Amino acid sequence: MNVVGVDFSPVQVERARTWWRDERRVSFVRAMAGAFLTADTATYDAVYSVWGAVWCTDPEELLPLIAARLTDGGVLAFRQAEPTADAWGPQRMGGTWLEGREDELTVLRWQYSPALRTDLLKRSGFADVAATALAAPAPGQPGTLLVRARTAVAARRNG
Repeated sequence: MNVVGVDFSPVQVERARTWWRDERRVSFVRAMAGAFLTADTATYDAVYSVWGAVWCTDPEELLPLIAARLTDGGVLAFRQAEPTADAWGPQRMGGTWLEGREDELTVLRWQYSPALRTDLLKRSGFADVAATALAAPAPGQPGTLLVRARTAVAARRNG
């Protein structure tokens, strides 16, 4: 089994390469997830995103790319901040928190309820979707949206 990690941050990619340097079947690529999946021709058994690309990329763009690169029955699993009642769709998130930057970096994050995430995934070719919002561990902390979906198997796609 080979593992490929993708991140747009050069600092995170270098950190991951250092941590996993002794693992021959693990590699890391600096790229935006959508661009990587567009250029890449490999297929994967699973895609996992932790408060990352699935949260910070337009789902109408990214989810079909992931579905196209997953094997039949392949798994997409991701987690991100639980959406709040006043934050739906693309939301700006800015700060100097990334890599100790002195200048502010602004990125978009896409916030959807579990039901809307499920609908987006199904429209992008996924089946067997489970999306759950987990409450915050303590007041003032964010909760977590936890999602797992599988691509349809060929028999169901063609039938």
